[in-house]
Amino acid sequence: MVHNVALVLGGGGAAGNAWEIGIIAGLAEAGLDMTEAADLVVGTSAGATAAAQVRSGIPPAELLASVLSPPVQPVGQNRERPPSLPMAMVFERMGAIGAAATSAADLQRAMGAFGLESDSILGPGAGQRRAMVAARLPRPEWPERPMIVVAVNAHTGELAAFDRGSGVELVDAVTASCALPGLVPTVSINGTRYIDGGVRSLDNADLASGYAHVVVLSPLGGRSGPPPEGQFEGLRRLPGADLGSQVEDLRKQGSRVEVITPDAGSRTAMGTNQMDPATRIPAARAGFAQGKQEATRVTFL
Repeated sequence: MVHNVALVLGGGGAAGNAWEIGIIAGLAEAGLDMTEAADLVVGTSAGATAAAQVRSGIPPAELLASVLSPPVQPVGQNRERPPSLPMAMVFERMGAIGAAATSAADLQRAMGAFGLESDSILGPGAGQRRAMVAARLPRPEWPERPMIVVAVNAHTGELAAFDRGSGVELVDAVTASCALPGLVPTVSINGTRYIDGGVRSLDNADLASGYAHVVVLSPLGGRSGPPPEGQFEGLRRLPGADLGSQVEDLRKQGSRVEVITPDAGSRTAMGTNQMDPATRIPAARAGFAQGKQEATRVTFL
């Protein structure tokens, strides 16, 4: 294989993003700095924000310190709450879409249609949403080193893998990757609208194909049983879109893959509603503690 190390950062809400940064900082504390080791970083949904943080050139300890600090309100941002739909209704609709889908492509198209339909109510909040995402990015520009941000074309359901060469601003790519249908507006880029990359796959680990070593941080990969109440990430995953299938395929291609999912302490810290910003600090701290332990397992780097 030509390439060496890929780091895959999966979706998982506010808690998942913070946990991933905690893991990265914990690994670095134990001597494994993935911000330097990774030749490619793949980010989906909350993991897209984490990818931009990991690729920012900021040391892992400083990234963790930023997560543990109170958030800063973007200058000029409207402090009024953007338009919204009832969360219970949104997740009920998503569950129905997942239950009716007969293929991953069918699910992605239906979720895109739901996102476009919801824009009639959510659309006025698009500017505010973009400003919120921009405030989370350490740098406004794409990094020099390879990074992929995953979204889904809302019109066709097809994969959109944005990178430095896509001609798309980083903030727009990350905002698209985090555009959860029914909860936030779709994102318009060059006349096409996009939704959350997690609609295709929570992790999109298959995009690390061709890399000899793959490390996957999956905030929800270790979940079993019914999804926690109010959690998009726990909805039905069709064959090929689940992490297990993607990891198996990578290994068949010759990649050595290590998957890190939340341990018991991290799951407790992340709580049952990973979209709640209040979970960020406990999730980051738990991830840091777990990361220091996981370094002994990621021995192939």
